[in-house]
Amino acid sequence: RNPRNLAALWNKMANPASAMQMSHGMQHTKLRIAGVPEHFNTPWHIAKEKGLFAAAGVDVEWTDYPGGTGAMTKALNDNEVDVALLLTEGAVKDIASGGTHRIVAVYVQSPLCWGVHTGATQAAVQDVKDLDGKAWAVSRMTSGSHLMAVVLAQQQGWDHAALKYEIVNNLAGAKEALTADPPTANGFLWEKFTTKPLVDSGDLRRVGEINTPWPCFVVSARQEFLAEKERFSGALATVLAIVKQECAKLKAKSDAAALIAARYKLQEEDVTEWLKTIEWSCATSRDDEMLTKVGETLKELAILPAIPTPESLWHAL
Repeated sequence: RNPRNLAALWNKMANPASAMQMSHGMQHTKLRIAGVPEHFNTPWHIAKEKGLFAAAGVDVEWTDYPGGTGAMTKALNDNEVDVALLLTEGAVKDIASGGTHRIVAVYVQSPLCWGVHTGATQAAVQDVKDLDGKAWAVSRMTSGSHLMAVVLAQQQGWDHAALKYEIVNNLAGAKEALTADPPTANGFLWEKFTTKPLVDSGDLRRVGEINTPWPCFVVSARQEFLAEKERFSGALATVLAIVKQECAKLKAKSDAAALIAARYKLQEEDVTEWLKTIEWSCATSRDDEMLTKVGETLKELAILPAIPTPESLWHAL
């Protein structure tokens, strides 16, 4: 026998993880995953950087989508990505409107705290109520920033059908619209810790907050991708199990706030505050009550013509 082959065999026996990687080396399953470039997704990046996905035989190709949920549902429907971490209301809206993907897990169980923002120099806007009848910056129509503007209007008792919108694509576009002279938009909803640096810098002013009345992020995957159970949905289940472990480890780390703050250019004290509220989940069991509540709200706001059934929105891994 070739001594080199014997040495390789010995190494495999001595290192099972390495053996698994070698045995799967040629058959790694590729997953194209999309997410927003925000602190919520830190566990995915840590897992990828540690090589945990690769060790499990999965090649995770991550793409940041600053445009948010609307941009990611389009990417799913256009077969540009296989899996996306979406705002729950955006995922439900897109699937119920013919989107070719299905929810497979709740990623973040806690609600999202949206900041209600305006340009710092917009003196006419001092409170949320001052935004009635004003123009809203949205990343794109049916995005979270759009859907939550409608939810806010309902909560405030405004005529949500009369809301006006300025499409700004992303956070940078919103800053431009709100701070232009004259401004092209007056209000803007975005996750409050993500926008905090722009509030601290004096570009934007936060005049209020609104929480989503349901878990904020879900994992959704293309149906075509899910149909190949042996290969693809099995790989996705493996990846979610790895991420769930990394979420728990990150939350338990004493320096978690410092790590996240450095990665996303946030203030450490803001991240410390956020970590008290975040509840990562990765639960793959279907929550019918939650899905029905989202559907009922979207129908009530005339965003959907009918309430979708939980079965039509979900795929069991």
